[in-house]
Amino acid sequence: MIKKSAHPLDHIVLPARSLDVARVRLASLGFVVAPTGIHPFGTENACVFFADGTYLEPLAVGNEQATKQAIAAGNVFVARDRLYRDRLGDDGFSAVALGTGNADADHARYLEAGLSAGNMLSFSRAFTDPNGKSDTASFKLAFASGKETMDAFLFATERINAPKIDRTALQAHANGVTGIVEVIAVSNAPSAQAGLISIAANSDTDDDAVQLPNAVLSIVTPESYAQHFGLTALPSRHLRFQAIVFSIRDKASAARALAAAAIDHDMSGNDIVVAPAPGQGAAFIFREIP
Repeated sequence: MIKKSAHPLDHIVLPARSLDVARVRLASLGFVVAPTGIHPFGTENACVFFADGTYLEPLAVGNEQATKQAIAAGNVFVARDRLYRDRLGDDGFSAVALGTGNADADHARYLEAGLSAGNMLSFSRAFTDPNGKSDTASFKLAFASGKETMDAFLFATERINAPKIDRTALQAHANGVTGIVEVIAVSNAPSAQAGLISIAANSDTDDDAVQLPNAVLSIVTPESYAQHFGLTALPSRHLRFQAIVFSIRDKASAARALAAAAIDHDMSGNDIVVAPAPGQGAAFIFREIP
């Protein structure tokens, strides 16, 4: 049973070598991409927002010197981004962000469980919608990661100030995606990694899956991942986020749109599977939800 305090999925961090490449790839997949957002510590993003309140955060390094200074100052978000890129490259799926109303309490829980990835982070940045309306978004983050979890991390994000901006236009995706229903991680030992996700999300584990109020975080073996989706994941004891399952209204329409854009894809039951590509660091699985 889900705990009342279980954290919902907030967003997904997708390291990208270039936001320009990410924009082109995501647009070809039928997504509307928001204007560039610049962080005060050297990274920048171009987000994809969904009607269910979740979003994708393609993340690039905009100012190398600023990121080096941030890492030296103990900025965990930037340090983990750098660690991911050094280990696995500049295109990928590094982190899952969970919504919280009290990041300080989450940080305390992570410390008590021995799963804190480092100091909390508070920051603000400007936000502009497609119509040019601006506001300031402020956040407080608490980070969680296991001692041997080098290739992925989770963090609780508290929105101190949420922009009062109409995102309707940003959520009208040509591919029909309305939100994220599942995040899939891969590990040689799913049960050994489930505890980290369970504690980070403040939710229970059920057969190597953690149920959130708005999505499921699943951990599977490389063999199971290949069997279900026809995709390869390298064997590793480390937890690695691998795929995102999106809800769509009509599979046939989405498939036609992908074909028209010359996007390679495979059909599997109610799923359309698109393998990772430059600018798309995770496998994208489009699932028709009745």
